[in-house]
Amino acid sequence: MAYRIFRDSRGREWQTWDVTPSLGERRIGERRMYSVAFHHEDLRSRNERRATGGHRPLMTAGLDTGWLCFEAADEKRRLAPVPNDWQVCPRERLEEYCERATVARRATGGLRNIDLKL
Repeated sequence: MAYRIFRDSRGREWQTWDVTPSLGERRIGERRMYSVAFHHEDLRSRNERRATGGHRPLMTAGLDTGWLCFEAADEKRRLAPVPNDWQVCPRERLEEYCERATVARRATGGLRNIDLKL
């Protein structure tokens, strides 16, 4: 993973890096044709079941080959596909890429806030 920091023309600092999803994350749709019911004892607590949600997240279309991530103090953006020259291009071009990027939701909460008792 390559990494760059730059300031845009408004003085805003951006951290930039490329993201390549692992093979398991590249799944973009449910592959099962039907579900099979089976019974087993679930050893997880109610909080643990709620935290996992029971489903793996699906990859948004267009991001399966990777994206360029731009992150400022208050905003995160993604650009796909990753431009070939982003690591060496001038700051002005990198800023253009950032402006073309789509605003992304920041991950909040999640499993970090769950108190698991083992």
